[in-house]
Amino acid sequence: MVPTLVFILVVTFVLVRLLPGDPLSAIGGDHVTDAQVAQARAAYGLDQPLFAQFLLYVRRVVTGDLGRSIVVQVPVWSLVGERLPPTMLLSGMAVAIGVGLAVPLAFASALRRGRATDLAIRAGAQVGLSMPVFYIGLVLLTVFSAHLRWFPVGGYGDGWGDRVYHLFLPALTLGVSLAAVLMRSLRAAIVDVLGAEYVDFARAKGLPTRVILLRHVLRNALISTLALLGPTVGSLLGGAVITESVFAIPGVGRLMIESIYGRDYPVIQGLTLSLAVTVSLAFLVTDLIQASLDPRVAR
Repeated sequence: MVPTLVFILVVTFVLVRLLPGDPLSAIGGDHVTDAQVAQARAAYGLDQPLFAQFLLYVRRVVTGDLGRSIVVQVPVWSLVGERLPPTMLLSGMAVAIGVGLAVPLAFASALRRGRATDLAIRAGAQVGLSMPVFYIGLVLLTVFSAHLRWFPVGGYGDGWGDRVYHLFLPALTLGVSLAAVLMRSLRAAIVDVLGAEYVDFARAKGLPTRVILLRHVLRNALISTLALLGPTVGSLLGGAVITESVFAIPGVGRLMIESIYGRDYPVIQGLTLSLAVTVSLAFLVTDLIQASLDPRVAR
């Protein structure tokens, strides 16, 4: 995790400075003078060489200071702390929906391999993989919000119950794409495990089908699928950026887009580093769960 975060720190610092334009000129517009821009650049340390700016940034990150927003003039930590909870709640609900859809569909498809049910489920998964996240969101928004009026068009809501209600459609948008990926992997793993000798031995002992499927088949099939879930979290957060824009959710995604347009270097760097830490922790959690399911991984 540490080398990965260091690499992301360097790449993010370089890339944001390759953005066209100047953050201070973007803020002031056409009315700002060159002298005012030069004075502001000196105040934010943007007049120093890139290496000196990078050392200053690393020193701040090590001490827990992500800097101060150039646009809104508040600490980056306060912006991240305000916008990160909606994104984390949205991503958590999307993972729950994705796993909740993928597991039963994978079992139904694997146990009825080659039949109409299997073909229908696999065709639906292929459609889910083919459609972009923003298109799925627009379809759900049009059907369930505009026509049926079952869910709000956008927003975050007040209180946990209201927030879950507001985030259900965005989470379903991300969960459908996630379920399509997980279902294909889990179905293939279940088909392989069903033909294993220990499953035949469990049947020969007379164990109930439910016990065989949950204790022997699902436990071993999840090992390979968990390895896929970690990298998928990064794609899920990337999809959350678009989904938050479609559903007007005040999360990290909308803040990132606003910061890129405003060339707000400290906010872009702070958000990228925060998301990188989140994805790295997701990798760590999936590795730990995978090791608990398979002792060979732990060794």
